[in-house]
Amino acid sequence: MKLIITGGSGQLARRAAELALATVAPQDLILTTRTPAALRTFTERGVLVRQADFAAPQTLSAAFAGGERMLLVSGTDLAARTAQHQAAIDAAKAAGVRHVVYTSGLRPEAPNPAVVAPSHYATEQALARSGMAWTILRNSLYADYQIPEADRAIAAGALIHNRGTGKVAYVAREDCAAVAAAVLVGPGHAGACYDITGPHAFAATELAALYGELGGRTVSERAVGDAELIAGIVGTAEGDNHLRYGAELVASFGRSIREGYMSACTDQVARLAGRPPQSLRQVLEPLRKRG
Repeated sequence: MKLIITGGSGQLARRAAELALATVAPQDLILTTRTPAALRTFTERGVLVRQADFAAPQTLSAAFAGGERMLLVSGTDLAARTAQHQAAIDAAKAAGVRHVVYTSGLRPEAPNPAVVAPSHYATEQALARSGMAWTILRNSLYADYQIPEADRAIAAGALIHNRGTGKVAYVAREDCAAVAAAVLVGPGHAGACYDITGPHAFAATELAALYGELGGRTVSERAVGDAELIAGIVGTAEGDNHLRYGAELVASFGRSIREGYMSACTDQVARLAGRPPQSLRQVLEPLRKRG
């Protein structure tokens, strides 16, 4: 049985591929990517690397040919990815793929205010209508992405946030990759929707305490509104639309946490990957060495 992993040059897909190769033969794995040269090390090991671009649907059917199970790693173009994912699903079905595993987000249904949620939910619905078997991996927010926030909070002595008293169980990207590889390679899972989270849901007060401990200084926490958070991130670069977009994205996640959409805390990493998940402390431990 040949397995497909899309977005092969990305960090999650690349790591999932490495983990899958512990179980499957290289010739039974297909990696698709816009930049095949970036996956030369996989090609040298006998993995099938094919050019594919979600933004160019005509490239997809040939890229997916011969695959039976596919890990559809969500695209990064939030404005276009609903249509891109639909094209990928259509192409997978036309190519004979029988089962698609998709990397989604926690509780993406409306009215979740996270900017990423609508496209995740639309993709889940497209898979449900596709006639193929499907599995949804609803990944929590990455623990790895907390490193920059922790750095800023330690430097400033304060964690400024808009998440209120909401909680989130940050999950290591490594654990998401391990789960994705295990579900792709293993039998079953059709029709399952798994919340993939870390082992503990953190409120802002706990985050500030952890950041302070790792940074070797006191870090307070201060809750602000969405507009104030965005203004603080943008600062004097008011005309920088890219920075504003990023600030609005961050604020949308904070609001989603505040409103309870990110509160899931499960044992699915242990159940599906067969080992305990990494804690947020473990992921952030390099901060202690910096201090």
